[in-house]
Amino acid sequence: MTQDNPTETSQPMDVQDILKQLEVNEGTFPREAVLQAIEQREAITPELLRILEDARDNIEYIAEHDDYFAHIYAMYLLAQFREPRAYPLLTQFFAMPEGMAKHVTGEIVTESLGRILASVSGGDSRLMMELAENESADDYVRSAALQGLICLVVSGDKTREDVIAYFQSFFRGRLPREYTVLWDLLISSSTDLYPEELYEDIKQAYEEGLIESFFIGIEDVESTLKQGKERVLENLQNNRHYSLITDTVSELEWWACFQPKDRLPRTTLPNIPVPKALPNIPFPTPVPVVQTATKKSKSRTKDKAKRKQVKASRRKNRR
Repeated sequence: MTQDNPTETSQPMDVQDILKQLEVNEGTFPREAVLQAIEQREAITPELLRILEDARDNIEYIAEHDDYFAHIYAMYLLAQFREPRAYPLLTQFFAMPEGMAKHVTGEIVTESLGRILASVSGGDSRLMMELAENESADDYVRSAALQGLICLVVSGDKTREDVIAYFQSFFRGRLPREYTVLWDLLISSSTDLYPEELYEDIKQAYEEGLIESFFIGIEDVESTLKQGKERVLENLQNNRHYSLITDTVSELEWWACFQPKDRLPRTTLPNIPVPKALPNIPFPTPVPVVQTATKKSKSRTKDKAKRKQVKASRRKNRR
């Protein structure tokens, strides 16, 4: 069930005026425009869908116009609205190769994409599974699709057993037996579901050197199993990382790009989900990639800083 923000708004705004306020990031959160969009859900939904279509078809435009923000609002609002027509648009957008979509949505991929996809899916896992299996898609996007399946477990639309069985297919042939960051993320997501059925597969992956132990060690998996299935699954139900989107305002208004610079200095904002392409948005300086001799070590170095951020987020969410 969709939960619209109950906050009362002032006089109704014209839909085009709302869209104009949502088009670019001007440094402050357009709370009134977002509330008006929620209040005028029926009228604005076709426009939000059009924005996603345009984003899918003209991603170069977004990359070149650093302050463009409409696609971000569209994703969250349509997720809050439980709009199923957004589902294929989103999976097509994020399936773009070479991480193109990730570059114009930033930390949304690791922080919220799974929740957004689940929110618009209507309980249908098919498109998320297709995205997870798409070898051309970014590994973090594929992982977000797997997380979306866990969201459906939490919402009661999928059984844990079905998702565990699907995850097992990645361990047993769907994922090549060579290191990619997707192995780390697969282990992490599996652990959140209490991976008793997957333990031997997980252990084999560690023995083959497919997992970065600093991201999640076998001891982390075993510690989760020792907690007991009931406790772990109870924690999963209360894990915001796997909740559906219900309030766009509370999701976005705290983002660093909407905070006064003198109140929130750059160094205090290590994990804020802000589109990387936007200007004047405080986010940490990227860790330089060290070029190494082998393709395998180069891949691991490239993703290490990113995995460190994801690891911190996941550990926080498991508490």
